[in-house]
Amino acid sequence: MNASRPRRVAVIDIGKTNAKVVVLDGETGAEIAIRKTSNRVVAGPPYPHYDVEALWSFILSALASFAEKPGYDAISITTHGASAALLDAEGQLAMPVLDYEHAYSADVVSDYAALRPAFSETCSPALPVGLNLGAQLHYQKTTFPEAFARVGTILTYPQYWAFRLTGIAANEVTSLGCHTDLWNPGEGRYSTLLDRLGIGSLLAPVRSAFDVLGPMLLEVREVIGLDTAVPVYCGIHDSNASLLPHLVVRQPPFSVVSTGTWVICFAVGGDPAGLDPARDTLSNVDAFARAVPSARFMGGREFEILTQGVAEPSPEAVELAARAVIAKGVMVLPNAVEGSGPFPGRKGQWIGEPATNAERVAAASLYVSMMTATCLDLVKAAGPIIVEGPMTRNSAFLAALASITGRDVMIDTESGVSGTALGAAVLAGVRPQKGHSTVVSSSLDIGSYVDRWRATLASGV
Repeated sequence: MNASRPRRVAVIDIGKTNAKVVVLDGETGAEIAIRKTSNRVVAGPPYPHYDVEALWSFILSALASFAEKPGYDAISITTHGASAALLDAEGQLAMPVLDYEHAYSADVVSDYAALRPAFSETCSPALPVGLNLGAQLHYQKTTFPEAFARVGTILTYPQYWAFRLTGIAANEVTSLGCHTDLWNPGEGRYSTLLDRLGIGSLLAPVRSAFDVLGPMLLEVREVIGLDTAVPVYCGIHDSNASLLPHLVVRQPPFSVVSTGTWVICFAVGGDPAGLDPARDTLSNVDAFARAVPSARFMGGREFEILTQGVAEPSPEAVELAARAVIAKGVMVLPNAVEGSGPFPGRKGQWIGEPATNAERVAAASLYVSMMTATCLDLVKAAGPIIVEGPMTRNSAFLAALASITGRDVMIDTESGVSGTALGAAVLAGVRPQKGHSTVVSSSLDIGSYVDRWRATLASGV
């Protein structure tokens, strides 16, 4: 880790749904300033892709607006996974950055299935659409051979933005190790898939997330209006960014539940042996290049779908409604988003009907808590559970999770900054504070409700 501590760090934080630039205090990690925008997907051609130029304009504008006030003396980066930038010989995009939710034809899927390495090598399960980054590269190479022939360098997504800022090409293990099929976490090297795809010469060198790739390019500084050469750090995958602050202040075993579009459960100190690839368990790779047993489902997206069009009730109303939902046995069965998570192949359904908006939100909250608890069980998680991200504001979810697991559930009650932004700032030397408090479970008697949910799933309904 970098021993020096900047006064302020600007963090570029690109999630699947939204992007932001945040300035954090270098001493406390507190949020000083923030700007946000949506992360738009362009329908095509040649395929659905991220509007990287709109994001770049947003990043430059935000960095320029923060250059004088509050100011910053380091830049770090975190982005969602399952994405790569393919550059040509001049350092421009040879092909657009593919949206990982784009589905491929059956022949492309079957051809890739024959190429991908075994789970025993990569600890990366076979996932739908482009959630395995290797599948994206296979699709781009075989479906658009002329465009792919111009590719000179392949970069993982956080490092693409570092390249735009510094001109230095790099890859990094947290993005390579998040279900890409491209990394062998047991041996700490690229997997055999590179040879099978014929792309071994295209992958940029692997650098530590903690490395300073270089100072910001002069032409970028001129656009932003900076007088000094601000260092730019290599960057990190967003769920691993949420994990990182806890790795530097806590001793295992403990669990981190990173919530956002995805709910990702990390069992820190756990054993990767025995993971079940059929249930979306895997080994992520942390910022120190260590394998971490993990499980996930698209919980944030599912919660949005289940509560679509519902005005947000008060937390008190949702907690009260949760008791009514439990008493009446109203529940959600997986999956609202098909194709991933611990119950693949299931099509979601409601049992019973919520009587009010508050009951609908309560049932969705209980569903996410039961799915999260299932994921924690699958990776044999132990110790306290630290929850990061938007679900920290959902008291019914937190209370249910504590009740189901019988373990301490904790959230950050002080900093007010997202775990992803703080984790990226840790790369630049920010020391996270221990600002967590135990979430005391309410008198939510959920045991029989959970038993019924599990029994219903086991029956195949």
